[in-house]
Amino acid sequence: MSHAERIKTTACLYFNYLIHGMAIVILAQNMSVLGKQWHVGDAGVSMVISSLEIGRLLVLYVAGDLSDRYGRKLFVRLGILTYTAFFIGIIFSQSMIEAYCFGILAGMANSFLDSGTYPALMELFPNNQASANIMIKAFASIGELILPILVATLEHFHVWYGWSFLFCASALIVNFVFVHNRKFPKTFFKPKAKKEAKKVATAPSVLTPKRLFLGVVLTIFGYISMATFYLVSQWLTQYGMNVGLDMTHARMLVSIYSVGSIVGVVTTAILVERVIKPTWFMLFDTTFSFIALLTIVLFTNDLVMNLASFVIGCTAAGGVMQIGLTLMGDLFPTAKGRITGIYYTASGLASFSIPVVTALISKRSVVNIMWFDVAIAVVGILCSLIVLLFYRKDVVPQQNNKDIILNKPEDVQTQSNFEIKEEY
Repeated sequence: MSHAERIKTTACLYFNYLIHGMAIVILAQNMSVLGKQWHVGDAGVSMVISSLEIGRLLVLYVAGDLSDRYGRKLFVRLGILTYTAFFIGIIFSQSMIEAYCFGILAGMANSFLDSGTYPALMELFPNNQASANIMIKAFASIGELILPILVATLEHFHVWYGWSFLFCASALIVNFVFVHNRKFPKTFFKPKAKKEAKKVATAPSVLTPKRLFLGVVLTIFGYISMATFYLVSQWLTQYGMNVGLDMTHARMLVSIYSVGSIVGVVTTAILVERVIKPTWFMLFDTTFSFIALLTIVLFTNDLVMNLASFVIGCTAAGGVMQIGLTLMGDLFPTAKGRITGIYYTASGLASFSIPVVTALISKRSVVNIMWFDVAIAVVGILCSLIVLLFYRKDVVPQQNNKDIILNKPEDVQTQSNFEIKEEY
């Protein structure tokens, strides 16, 4: 695969996440008009928004596993088509039940994209896997920034709200055509002969206890990393008002946090692997997240809270979750789709469980919620320390990076028990 072809494929993959970022916030940004269309209040629209996470969890693990078998391109295209159905279906939905079904489709679309995109990027850029994955977060964040501006513009000129949905659907359809003509790396296992097949079958398992242990720790980290920034994004405004800030300043904390997130993603993409090893970056991010969260709880000064909110955005939401996935992908290089499903299922469970826990805690005090986040950050530090201590070359399977992307099937080394070709 030529360098130009690789860049074209990568651009298509990132563009999907630009639209995905818009999908994340598009229901909330159109809450009032959608509530009237479905004959429900804001609570009903919130129920539909929650359906996205249900759809994501329904198929994430299975999609990741099948991605290893049938290729990345299939699931990227499936994600595009499913997201297109969501955008079109929502504007024609006349009840909350119909909208809920399309919301589940959006969650499934997210899972399909994740299952195809993350493994594909790790295979396209074997020497810069962390940076490639982190940039997904950057494009999603850009989409989250663009969509509210688009919606506000439509409202200002009294234009039908549905054009924002149709814009997203049209953009995906165009990208589907481009993806259809792109080449993807595809890994599949194929013994060369019956004798070699027997050797493969009788060979001792490469899943060592240490690798399995690190896999479990990184899966826990997937839950913890999502819980840390999800909790902040949901409760930072309420916490600011609780400690004496007015509504404007309290909302500004979230805006500052969002800016910090984008800055963190770009910074992480530049520094990780080139300057700092992913394991060390993971420890630095979790440690600074903990310090910033502790600072917000102990010091409620305006300036301190603004600075701490920015730091939390840079560290907790600046791509550290993608670093964890990349490290896990290195541990299990032949099952990148499956580990993507496992890792993001753990993060999806955090999105489900954290609101339940925080709802109970909030009955006592919103401040206690932030203390709870501090405790979660401590667990994140412990996971990072374990990974730093045990993540060694003797644990990570060694691969010949020259064989990751090949132009011709005959270029595969004959002594290998697997082949890596291009997927058309």
